[in-house]
Amino acid sequence: MLDGVSLDQLRTFIAAADAGSFSAAGRRLGRAQSVVSQTLANLEAQLGVRLFARGGRFPVLTAEGKALLTDARTVAGSMDLFKARARGLAGGLEPEVSVVVDVMFPTEVLTTAVAAFHVEFPNTPLRISADGLSAVLEQVLDRRCGFGVRGALPISPPELSNEHLLIIDYLWVASPKHPLAAKPGPIRSEELARHVQLVLSDRSHLSDGMDLGVFSPRTWRLSDLGAKHAFLRAGLGWGGMPHHVVKEDLASGALVPLTIEATDAAPRMVMSTIYRTDSPPGPAGRWLIDRLTYTAEQMSDGAFRCTQRRSGG
Repeated sequence: MLDGVSLDQLRTFIAAADAGSFSAAGRRLGRAQSVVSQTLANLEAQLGVRLFARGGRFPVLTAEGKALLTDARTVAGSMDLFKARARGLAGGLEPEVSVVVDVMFPTEVLTTAVAAFHVEFPNTPLRISADGLSAVLEQVLDRRCGFGVRGALPISPPELSNEHLLIIDYLWVASPKHPLAAKPGPIRSEELARHVQLVLSDRSHLSDGMDLGVFSPRTWRLSDLGAKHAFLRAGLGWGGMPHHVVKEDLASGALVPLTIEATDAAPRMVMSTIYRTDSPPGPAGRWLIDRLTYTAEQMSDGAFRCTQRRSGG
């Protein structure tokens, strides 16, 4: 008997519970009160429990009815989600949007764009992972993610399309307790080589043989940007960090900027969205890329900025 319970019966049950009477539920559903009453009587017979006590002027949920109402709402809500996703898929919407984002990318830009995505595509699952350097490229090349947000690298696989997103200011910093903090700039390479440089490691083999921005033979390599940040604050080494990550440390004096002889005074990192040219993002993914660009433009400040959007291979 339970296998015969229908979604229509559950919706009628929910309407009657919410409306407070069978007649009000009928008006809400566009049905006669007698049809509502019969539908609920059939449901109670199939379930083997009384959902409403009918002794008073208005029907009142029984203890069993209250317990089952929560489950009925869950079932009906799941069916609504099922139908919404089916409509989206029929219209070409992706079943899931998967993104890999470089750890250097400003979190506030990502969070703001994703919040807007949730409003626009509430039924589309979103999967976001964070990685660094060429590991972002690898996840997109391997089709583990539909698109990625990459930092500047001297690697440009022909299979990928790039769209400019923003420019991040990148600077060299150390704790005020570190010996380099007392050195007037520009600091010579010989002096840098005497101290441990904290370096973000690359978990991909695409950049094997490349050591970008490494000026000391003494390195500690970390795969986590947060750990690198903490090590810098603790005075365990010196290294480069995105300005937006350390701007509060610079303001408070927890970190100090270094000027080193080997680089420009204000290094910058170009960040772009990437995707496989043979499988560009669908409607939801495309919307999110455009929203990231728009959000970056709106939130540009002294730590990162946008320039005119460009596309290329």
